[in-house]
Amino acid sequence: MIKKFKTFEEARRDLWVSNPDQEYYDRLRAFFDFTEKLIDFRTGYKPGIYKFKTIQEADKDRREKRMAVLLGKKEK
Repeated sequence: MIKKFKTFEEARRDLWVSNPDQEYYDRLRAFFDFTEKLIDFRTGYKPGIYKFKTIQEADKDRREKRMAVLLGKKEK
């Protein structure tokens, strides 16, 4: 379905959901679950200070942590 709007304000108002149903909440929960995975993927680190002898060692650690998050493994 294609909608045409005369102004950006009109288009913005069309995105509002005034009467949400269960499907809306399910989609919203799925969206937040997805964004949470993205944030976890991006970080993958526990809080704290990490020391590395070389940049290559730090890059290797970052790659390993990202792969662990993707594969669903917990950090040691």
